[in-house]
Amino acid sequence: MLLQLIAEATECEFKEAVEKKKPRSWLKSVSAFANGIGGTIFFGVADGASVVGLEYVQEAAEYISEAIKTRIAPLPNVVLTADRENGKDFLALIVKPGGSVPCYYSADGIRQAYIRMGNESIPAPEYILHELILRGTNQTYDAVSTSFKKEEYSFTLLEATYLQRTRLKFEPMDYLSFGLMTEEGYLTRAGSLLTDQHIVYNSRIFCTHWNGLEKGSVFEDAVDDKEYEGNLIYLLQNAGDFIRNNSKVRFAKEATERIDKPDYAERAITEILVNALIHRDYLLMGSEIHIDMFEDRMEISSPGGMFGGVPVQEQRIEQIRSDRRNPVVADLFHRMKYMERRGSGLKKIINETAKLPGYTEDKKPVFYSTPTSFTVILKNVNYALAERNHQENHQENHQENHQENHQEKIWERMILFCETPRSKREIANYLGFKDLRNFTQRYLKPMIDRGKIKMTDPENPRNRNQKYVKRK
Repeated sequence: MLLQLIAEATECEFKEAVEKKKPRSWLKSVSAFANGIGGTIFFGVADGASVVGLEYVQEAAEYISEAIKTRIAPLPNVVLTADRENGKDFLALIVKPGGSVPCYYSADGIRQAYIRMGNESIPAPEYILHELILRGTNQTYDAVSTSFKKEEYSFTLLEATYLQRTRLKFEPMDYLSFGLMTEEGYLTRAGSLLTDQHIVYNSRIFCTHWNGLEKGSVFEDAVDDKEYEGNLIYLLQNAGDFIRNNSKVRFAKEATERIDKPDYAERAITEILVNALIHRDYLLMGSEIHIDMFEDRMEISSPGGMFGGVPVQEQRIEQIRSDRRNPVVADLFHRMKYMERRGSGLKKIINETAKLPGYTEDKKPVFYSTPTSFTVILKNVNYALAERNHQENHQENHQENHQENHQEKIWERMILFCETPRSKREIANYLGFKDLRNFTQRYLKPMIDRGKIKMTDPENPRNRNQKYVKRK
């Protein structure tokens, strides 16, 4: 009986006794299960699922019911049943996912909502609490109104992209009907994520191509790094360009044809980036999407775990429901044909990768989530080939090695930009660099040393008004 109940439980916790002196020790799990995907607490059962039994099972059941009524609010949906195994009585408290969330433990001067983290019940972080509050009022993050007046912002990139991908003009009333603004003329959070101006601080992607198989210092071990912020379409386009510029398309000669062998599937990359942008948690302050590229793999991580609560690694990919944290944004991306409504994105990532020449089962994409993040790992299907042919002939590459030419291209753009004197910050911003130290050491100083760029005040190199200009 016990094993059957455990098998049916989404999550479970064991208590040898009903702890009356420290009821919060198990009531916090009632709160956590209600705020998540539900679970079962077994009383009279020790760790390892061995039944030790309860001496006064009826009294224990009455106490559990009363404690929940007086210390948990709003009242969760629970079912308490008594069972017996090998002559020993135990209780199973089934806590179902709550519609009225957040569900708080309220007693002893404490009012705290809990969530599950692994096999523990922990206080809900502020951003998850905000998400629970929205869920409890049948709202989503992206549908909430902001204080930004729509008329004060532009949407050039959105309207141009919509026209290009749908062949339809983005009409003024579409902002209201698509959920990007309210009837009062204020942007929703979805609308604020699609302005030409950067008004949502967390709307960012950090991209790094590492030299090797592990992370190191960006200043010493990064082949290329970029930081992008702003409009979701801008982030999608630039992140995609970064990945394309930092991966290769090799080819193999067959008897009658040449077969292209890209490191990664283009459609899989787009699917991952779209999923990261529309499903991420924008309530997590100071967060951003991270793209880390290594010689053998690419890892893309976005803030916020599975919206349904169950870790992705514990589910069958083909059975995952399409629960969307930001449905307004998702609907717009569907209209622009970036994604489908059916929630088939993860399956498509797997299928598109499997189509690559040289694919083997060990190259299957990996999905992993925690309550605070979602990560996709794409394997480089050409990694073994690259190891065997480390010194590839340049003529055998279908695509130029971007890394080998990256500095030269940056230097060419710098020279053109410095036809008139520019400050260090102006040059760095123009080229897309935020770290002045890294930019100075890798790009500006070499150009000065090569005599291509000169200071306007070389006698005072630390002059705060120092500018740089092309040497004639």
